[in-house]
Amino acid sequence: MAGFWIGNVFCLILNFPLRPGIWVRMLRIYYALYPAILFFICLGVYSINYNVFDIFVVIVFGLIGTGMLRHGFPAAPLLLGFILGPMIEENLRRALLISRGDVSYLGSSMVSAGFLIASALVIVLSMRGGIAAAAGALLGGKEDVPSE
Repeated sequence: MAGFWIGNVFCLILNFPLRPGIWVRMLRIYYALYPAILFFICLGVYSINYNVFDIFVVIVFGLIGTGMLRHGFPAAPLLLGFILGPMIEENLRRALLISRGDVSYLGSSMVSAGFLIASALVIVLSMRGGIAAAAGALLGGKEDVPSE
């Protein structure tokens, strides 16, 4: 318990002189650092397998990311999918091995069925605005589309 109090006191001592504006200025990436960042990214990717193809893959994904950024796609869902995707795939494979390939086993309990229904509802409701906007654009009408 004493370590908790000592840690809090040190956090207060460190954070009083460092106002939030200083943290924001420290997190800013200056444009002069971009070539160095790109160099170290390419160096790190090349040093994993010593393969030039990996550098081209990084360039392609960088261009895709730039296009997504310019068109307003958020990066957080992509990163979450990239990080959590392998874990979800491994656990789905494990569940299917336990159930001997029976997919209905995934929704057999009330809790899992509730989560599957809630996930489907979230996906359908999030797509509703995009579908309405696309339908309005196809019909050429100026219908009132719900905005996010």
